Amino acid sequence: MTHDAQPEPFDAVIIGAGQAGPPLARALADAGRRVLIVEREHVGGTCINEGCTPTKTMLASATTAETARRGQAFGVHAGPVSVDMTRVRQRKREIVDSWRESGEKGLRDHEGVTLLMGEARFTGPRELEVREGDGRTRTVSAPLVFVNTGARPTVPDVPGLRDLNPLNSTTVMELAEVPRHLLILGGGYISVEFAQMFRRFGADVTVVQRGGGLLGREDPDVSDAMARMLREDGVEVLLEATTREARRDGEDVVLRVAVDGGEREVRGSHLLVATGRAPNTEALDLARAGVEVDDSGHVKVDEFLHTTAEGVYALGDVKGGPAFTHVSYDDYRVVAGEVLRGEKRSVKDRVAPYTVFTDPQLGRVGLSETQAREAGFEVRVAKLPMSRVARAVEAGQTRGFMKAVVDARTERILGAAVLGMDGGEVASMLGIAMMGGLPYTALRDAMLPHPTLAESLNNLFMTLE
Repeated sequence: MTHDAQPEPFDAVIIGAGQAGPPLARALADAGRRVLIVEREHVGGTCINEGCTPTKTMLASATTAETARRGQAFGVHAGPVSVDMTRVRQRKREIVDSWRESGEKGLRDHEGVTLLMGEARFTGPRELEVREGDGRTRTVSAPLVFVNTGARPTVPDVPGLRDLNPLNSTTVMELAEVPRHLLILGGGYISVEFAQMFRRFGADVTVVQRGGGLLGREDPDVSDAMARMLREDGVEVLLEATTREARRDGEDVVLRVAVDGGEREVRGSHLLVATGRAPNTEALDLARAGVEVDDSGHVKVDEFLHTTAEGVYALGDVKGGPAFTHVSYDDYRVVAGEVLRGEKRSVKDRVAPYTVFTDPQLGRVGLSETQAREAGFEVRVAKLPMSRVARAVEAGQTRGFMKAVVDARTERILGAAVLGMDGGEVASMLGIAMMGGLPYTALRDAMLPHPTLAESLNNLFMTLE
């Protein structure tokens, strides 16, 4: 269909096949709607293709290498450990391809859903032009349009940095060999996961973080413990370090960094930039549809994920906020509930749990201590080192601690951070208790099986200040 013909009508158009788009497409189709979903690159979005699936697959390889190295401490002798990065990469690709192909097949086979590989842009209110990979153009329209285009890694404005064509969180996973010395700009979740991963693969690693601590959303004790843990693993962590310039010197990447009251040069063989992500909105021509964006390019939404244009919603990373897969999927629930069942579920006070997949993990749910105090709560804090958790001692994983924040007035749990063995799973248990409105005493006095990590929640709440 040419661009000047009447638009092809659909009941709904979804732009982007990330974690919110496909389930929404299926739900709408199951309700009898005729749905078009447009994907520019690959089904599954960041999570399947560049985020959760590939990184956690590679982290499993790194953990296996570290377990082998530590074998003697457990009476197990396995010999020298070496890492075959091409095999690590191949395993990662195989798992990603499997998930991606399964997701694409599921959409193509679903009755009522049309999957179109191409790039969409608005030509007017709820009207779009889709340019397919072969150059053909189709014009479509629908009373409902859902923007789910995600985000991409960005490069900060540091002199010389772009000229180096640095690695990002996607390209670093395509390395065919272990870097001699990996430099990482940034100190967030992506940075700490890759720092520990590549250190365990055998690389020297230096993290250059502009802020005063790693993981900026965390309490200082959590941030400090993460930095201490990485340093124990042999990672160099530079805090309050501002990169002034980047250049290449022979085979080396060189960063000129202001740190510790002076300047120094940091040299490495490879450079990973992990300082943030930008929304994929530039190619959409959102203004033609009446959809507004904020100063960072994120689509503006209200508490029900409506954009500023009637009939247009935004879901996932493109709208800003915590960039987690489970947030994107919950956005789907919010929108599907309204469109299909007339529900009005607000995201205004939604607090997203998350896990940082270092070893040990950092699981977080609800408010941090800092956030709770800033919100005006009278706070009580429970804290238990993992060295006092029987299961962790038995497994030889005693680094870190559990921490819970309790409302002194209601005795309900406001939030928790678990930096320790299977921290994400333990934090999820605390999250379920919070959903049920349980007082902390219910966990303190619960009979839980010994010796499990869950049982340590008894002891955690016995420490309440």
